[in-house]
Amino acid sequence: MPPDPQPLKQLGPVDLGALRHPKILGSPLSTLSRTWPDEAACAAEATALAARPALRDAFIALDGPLGAGKTTFVRYLLRALGVQGRIKSPTYAVMEPYEVNGLVISHFDFYRLSNPRDWGDAGFRDVFAAPGLKLAEWAGNAGGQLPVPDLAITITPGADDQREVVFMANGPCGLALLP
Repeated sequence: MPPDPQPLKQLGPVDLGALRHPKILGSPLSTLSRTWPDEAACAAEATALAARPALRDAFIALDGPLGAGKTTFVRYLLRALGVQGRIKSPTYAVMEPYEVNGLVISHFDFYRLSNPRDWGDAGFRDVFAAPGLKLAEWAGNAGGQLPVPDLAITITPGADDQREVVFMANGPCGLALLP
């Protein structure tokens, strides 16, 4: 059984300029920080998020350097939501769609997006306008084409397997998703 996650601590001012997602540079309603000591804590956080009803129609942006754990977190989240079988990284496909228990899920990875106009040309505007859960890694590479995420998660590697994680809620849905 994974260890209980650390209790949340309310942060003071956060250097939002350090975050790469351009739409997050406004004022989030709430910003919280957590340390994941290991991958089990990441899995526990994803499982807890999967249980929140507001997740069904949310947009979550994930940021962090290569290898930070963005895709790992999404895989744990998708498993907790009931996705079976192989969960592929959408690094090359840009989007992997899922449907489970009536929930439509779109997992994006904009790492290789070289021109923000490609986002619109690929029809992603329609995906974001439709109901369902949207998960976007490297959202800043969409060049401001994305809506403001309900919840922005920034994962930063620390010593060993530890991760520093910042959650920013940008609206009522984001507040309902906070850990």
